[in-house]
Amino acid sequence: MTLKFNVMFPMRAVKHYPQWIGGGSLGKVAKLVEDAGFDGFSMSEHPYPDKDWLANGGHHAFDPFVSLSVAAEATRRIRLITYVMVAGYRSPYLGAKSASSLDVLSGGRLTLGMAAGYLKAEFDALGADFARRGKLLDEAIAAMRATWAGVDHDGPEFAVSNHISLPLPTQAGGPPIWIGGNSKAAQRRAVESGDGWMPMAQNTRTAEITRTPALENIDTLRSLITAQNKRRAEMGKPDMDVSFVPFEKDLLRTADNATFCAELAPRLEEYRDAGVTWITIEPSSRSYDDFVRDIELMSETLIRR
Repeated sequence: MTLKFNVMFPMRAVKHYPQWIGGGSLGKVAKLVEDAGFDGFSMSEHPYPDKDWLANGGHHAFDPFVSLSVAAEATRRIRLITYVMVAGYRSPYLGAKSASSLDVLSGGRLTLGMAAGYLKAEFDALGADFARRGKLLDEAIAAMRATWAGVDHDGPEFAVSNHISLPLPTQAGGPPIWIGGNSKAAQRRAVESGDGWMPMAQNTRTAEITRTPALENIDTLRSLITAQNKRRAEMGKPDMDVSFVPFEKDLLRTADNATFCAELAPRLEEYRDAGVTWITIEPSSRSYDDFVRDIELMSETLIRR
């Protein structure tokens, strides 16, 4: 199994995007990532975050479907990944339409990362149901898959009949769904309803914010992946994709990209052996020009090593 590499668009760039991008463009960013040999390009989602969260390490985000559509038009090969779409922020039928549209327009390159979400204030601002977000996510996945199959969905929350949404996705059955989060419920969804898992490396302090278990070392990660793939095998399913932002990520903030790459490169095989199939990296680039240099460095030291 060969590791694949995904670039998360720098979330800190969104707040000051006109200054950050300079003479570049988002399409040029995505094309640069593709030409450098990366396999995926991803966007986060936070449509209306609260100021307290922003003041304590939070970030803004572009609409993932709009921004990834721009990336799709500028590229031909890389996967376009929502990292992650918070299911409870929209009707599953609107979500299914956005996903299907992007999948068709990109030639079948969407991977739909989904999660229950954790920012209660954002849920409240959007009129979304925070208390039942997990239960609603479970049914949202079923409703979206039914929409992509062109059939009615029958469920307690989103039952609809005599409707159809065209065009259907290019990928048979719809885009692969990766489930984000460390909770037992997220792990269950990844096994039972998803095609992949996106766990988060986080210490106990961050775990309190995200309301999910801490994940602080590769041995724990390996155990979790092994257990989930075993459950999938018992259900007759193949091993899942696992996308992971490596534990070395803090070096991007406290040191520099060169140090990050030097520390990560020798451990890539360890991540692969643990069951990770995708390494996701969010460069700390302070400008488009810095991003160009950072992507070239990461390509040389991590992908073309």
